Amino acid sequence: MNYLNVRLVKSAVAGVLAGWLLASCSSGYSLAGVEGGRVAITDVYDRKPDAEALNILKPYQQKVDSIMSPIIGHSAKNLTAYRPESPLSNLMADVLRQAAVRAIGKPADVAVMNMGGIRNAMPEGEITFGTVYEIAPFENALCVLTMDGATLKELFGQIASVHGEGLSGAALKIDAEGNLLEAKVNGRQIDAKKTYTVATIDYLAEGNDKMEAFRRASSKIFPKDALLRNLLLDYVKQCEQKGQFVTSQAEGRIKVSASN
Repeated sequence: MNYLNVRLVKSAVAGVLAGWLLASCSSGYSLAGVEGGRVAITDVYDRKPDAEALNILKPYQQKVDSIMSPIIGHSAKNLTAYRPESPLSNLMADVLRQAAVRAIGKPADVAVMNMGGIRNAMPEGEITFGTVYEIAPFENALCVLTMDGATLKELFGQIASVHGEGLSGAALKIDAEGNLLEAKVNGRQIDAKKTYTVATIDYLAEGNDKMEAFRRASSKIFPKDALLRNLLLDYVKQCEQKGQFVTSQAEGRIKVSASN
């Protein structure tokens, strides 16, 4: 935690205590004014930490470290997320697709994970609880939807328009302008009238991140206790139990073709 964070926490604690004291004592005092200013964020706050604030936060920091530091697995290489396709976005989508088993008894046909929901890389080597929390800090949860092929193809068009998202079970060809040229599910052309299952996170299931097609899903299932973070934690632990390193690669799930 850098000095600025410590200073802000210190100020917040002081403010809460002051507010409580003023509220509990009928002193007759009232707020006369508020002064503010800008604080430049530089490495000076790391080089010269506030000793008093660090002392206040020390027991809390120790508790957080005891939770986040244990090693739960190992990564074979540095896994990052980027468009149109990347090792980490593929991995996250694969985890979601497989997690659909608990809801529908089998993997979903397709899984979609937004790049914006992946907040950090998975470094090569040791994976800790903290590593996974940094990758998936939000309270996003698994959602399994059903939609017809026409709606699914519309969804793929929306993914193409932003030049790619995390994808599993499908293969797209797009051009540099973000147009969808071709889409297949499990190696087959999409049947407009067929019903497909799609695993994603609840945030996207509501049509966010320009994926409005999700709003037209014919059904949605929200399995209990299926936070994305926990699904990834479980996956890493399972790999470790099998003596396997976590790994993934970009393998042509989304290909960018030259425009005509």
